[in-house]
Amino acid sequence: MAEGSVSVAEVETAFQKFAVHGDTKATGKEMNGKNFAKLCKDCHITDGKNVTTTDVDIVFSKVKAKSARVVTFEQFNQALMELAPKRFKGKSKEEALQQLYGLIVGKEPANVGITKAAKAAAVDRLTDTSKYTGSHKERFDDSGKGKGKAGRENIPDTSGYVSAYKGKGTYEDKVKEA
Repeated sequence: MAEGSVSVAEVETAFQKFAVHGDTKATGKEMNGKNFAKLCKDCHITDGKNVTTTDVDIVFSKVKAKSARVVTFEQFNQALMELAPKRFKGKSKEEALQQLYGLIVGKEPANVGITKAAKAAAVDRLTDTSKYTGSHKERFDDSGKGKGKAGRENIPDTSGYVSAYKGKGTYEDKVKEA
């Protein structure tokens, strides 16, 4: 390899990171089309002029097997060989491929545009159980945790004792004494 070239192992590491992104069952040996498009976008292989998202989709469907939905690392390399001359016009195939590898190495899937939970004062005020009054107050314990069904319905006492009886639970003790 020439000076400043990138090893295939480093590219394979990036391939594995993108292959498992968003899929809990993925092993990292095969990549689906969505993750291939994400890799191309995050690593700036798609530039909007020379290489578009349509080009990426076409190349992906060209290198994968007819009935398959995923590509292996070898097929992934074939796809990069097809995209390299388009991305870096005027360079030799090998030189363009090395520059493409340079874009991919060390990259991980970016979590840009992921929705965060809103923290607004109104939401905090509405979910603060210490400010609840009336029957709503009965639905939560002192720590603010919900009581579940016990907080929503009156569950009858089926212990056999009259409500407010002071000697509840002492019958066994009295029988033992006698």
